Amino acid sequence: QVELVETGGGSVQAGGSLRLSCAASGLDYGTGCMGWFRQVSGKEREAVARIYARGSPYYADSVKGRFTISRDNAKDTLYLQMTSLKPEDTAMYYCAARRASSGGTCANAVDIDFWGKGTLVTISS
Repeated sequence: QVELVETGGGSVQAGGSLRLSCAASGLDYGTGCMGWFRQVSGKEREAVARIYARGSPYYADSVKGRFTISRDNAKDTLYLQMTSLKPEDTAMYYCAARRASSGGTCANAVDIDFWGKGTLVTISS
């Protein structure tokens, strides 16, 4: 059974930092593209950042320069270092993964094979 487990969410003041982690398990051949999405109640889930198995990262314009995505392929673990946090970064953050055998991108929610349950990030002003 495939499982993605996020940790590291919490509440911080604006300007602070948080680091999210996502551990993947149960994939026979590992993960391909992995990413972070976020969602605010009443709005669509939006892509925050993604990274491919070979390490090429991509970011939403809203987080570029503030967030850093990375991965440890040996551990099938994904990270999101978030700095200079803003109140508008408040959301439920979801880890997402695409099977390595699927290839391709995980830029959009429709591309995702597996989702974590989410971890809440709250930024106060």
